[in-house]
Amino acid sequence: MIITFSGMDGSGKSTQIVKLTRFLHQSGNMIYDVWSRGGYTPGMELVKGVFRRILGKKLPSSGHSQSRTKSLSSPWVSYLWLSAAMLDLIFLYGVVVRLRSQLGQVVICDRYLGDTFLDFSLNFPQVEFEKMGLWWFLVWVTPKPDNSFLLLLPVSISIERSQLKQEPFPDSEETLEKRLEVYKSSSWFEGCVRIDGLQKIEVIAEQIQNSIVLLDAP
Repeated sequence: MIITFSGMDGSGKSTQIVKLTRFLHQSGNMIYDVWSRGGYTPGMELVKGVFRRILGKKLPSSGHSQSRTKSLSSPWVSYLWLSAAMLDLIFLYGVVVRLRSQLGQVVICDRYLGDTFLDFSLNFPQVEFEKMGLWWFLVWVTPKPDNSFLLLLPVSISIERSQLKQEPFPDSEETLEKRLEVYKSSSWFEGCVRIDGLQKIEVIAEQIQNSIVLLDAP
């Protein structure tokens, strides 16, 4: 089984994943958790760390900065970055997630393919990444989730919660507005169970648990 969580920063995805993991463990399920933001997975961070050691200050650090924005504005740099990110996700989704699911584990993904589409669209508007062969292959090899949840939250609350969590690289208000609009309107999230992130934690947890039981019922 594959379960995915998408949604605004601060909407409670991590909290609900912890609660769902405990709930499923009590039923004897083996759980495999995956955090998978395209271009920022542990595998990609390892690769970027190696290149930083090799190139020194020539490679900008992660996070929002003028040097990083300038570097990624180059067409060939953007293409290489996207290609590496897609190859990484092809292995993660197409091999690791698929295999563990087929072995009977419950795979819980914090962000999934729709979130990758959203991130690439916002961060690389100058690149038609959807026409890249690697993107088509990524879409093809990524297994369809059995349960998908989308946690929505007003932008103002998302900003407030990110500040409380002291997020190191928070999105701007403008970017968050765009994210929320895509979450609400994009076909990538049509099959998700939509959840109001303003509800109490326990109410959301119960809603998620009940949705999984209903979907799995014979």
